[in-house]
Amino acid sequence: MIRFAEAWDLQRAIFDEVCSEQRHDSLLLLEHPHVFTLGRVTQQTSILFNEATLKRLDAEMFEIDRGGDVTYHGPGQLVGYPILKLSHFKEDLGWYLRALEESIIQMLATYSIDGFRVQGKTGVWVNAGANEEKICAIGIKASRWCTMHGFALNVNTDLGYFEHIVPCGIADKNVTSLQKILGREIPLDEVKERYRQAFASVFDVTLNANALTSLPQQVSQPAPDRS
Repeated sequence: MIRFAEAWDLQRAIFDEVCSEQRHDSLLLLEHPHVFTLGRVTQQTSILFNEATLKRLDAEMFEIDRGGDVTYHGPGQLVGYPILKLSHFKEDLGWYLRALEESIIQMLATYSIDGFRVQGKTGVWVNAGANEEKICAIGIKASRWCTMHGFALNVNTDLGYFEHIVPCGIADKNVTSLQKILGREIPLDEVKERYRQAFASVFDVTLNANALTSLPQQVSQPAPDRS
């Protein structure tokens, strides 16, 4: 578990090194205490809490530099921050977002869950009867064709925290989690390992075990230029 502010500082430090070719492309897989993050296009109507509510929820709030609206991070959620130089892959943000979605879709398939995209809405969704529910939010920042921020996958997440926001600004769709779908708690380390395998497959990289810090993360070797 790492506070969001510490993880954001770590991302920025790694981002600068990846962009300047001083470090390999990197993947951070983390878990945060309760926090709401406001992306660059957050609407005031998406925020349903005040300072008193934040205190009661033991949550923090940050306005950050990723795309998208407001979302929630917290215990039991897998947050992934791929910090990649897209010249090693493909200099195309649309391609990158679809690849991130595909890595989540492939990981969900290992639990026999059919994840899918919804036209015009970034992220990964699942069917809940006749309705669609969001299981993974995605919001990134890209500069100099380098990426940071990433995805938030609800594993054993307390979904009640989403009641204090309009998640990603989408008012007519609910959120869900692996735990809710499968009816049991899922070990987060198990999900991390399955995600690493899906990420390596989709991005065609090899993940090695050289941790940058004591945080649960892997470092990928640069891939051949596919641009």
